[in-house]
Amino acid sequence: MLKLDAEALYADLARGVRALLQADSALVGIWSGGAWLAERLRRELALPGRHGVISSVLHRDDYGSRGLAAAAPTELPFEIEGRHIVLIDDVLYTGRTIRAVINELYDFGRPASVRLAVLVDRGGRELPIEPAFAAARIALPAGQRLSLGRDDQGRFSFVVE
Repeated sequence: MLKLDAEALYADLARGVRALLQADSALVGIWSGGAWLAERLRRELALPGRHGVISSVLHRDDYGSRGLAAAAPTELPFEIEGRHIVLIDDVLYTGRTIRAVINELYDFGRPASVRLAVLVDRGGRELPIEPAFAAARIALPAGQRLSLGRDDQGRFSFVVE
């Protein structure tokens, strides 16, 4: 059985994100696991201001069959236009969520750049999307799902279903 130490991977992610940041970068976490990661990263990396949260719901290519899934609405408390954006996600798989999130992001303006940092890249891409940083790269069968969890103290763990 696959056993991943989410806290150790988070420490690697923090180092990787620090290397991606520019003077005017903003963190944007993808709902929900990516938003949890971005919140903690902003605090622990002592970044000014607030992090953003972005939802893929309205731009998903399966919106017709899924409908409006339970997700927080997009909240970007800063200007997107001309900004360097570091997108944060927990698990990268097909790339379809990232495509939807980029469409949502551009509804708010045109960033100077968009870089993606993920806790785990599990392969299986359907679109030509690659992270600028991945704390881990693993292979899982298509039928398995990897989900990030967070306890009351804010510590991360993984569940493989």
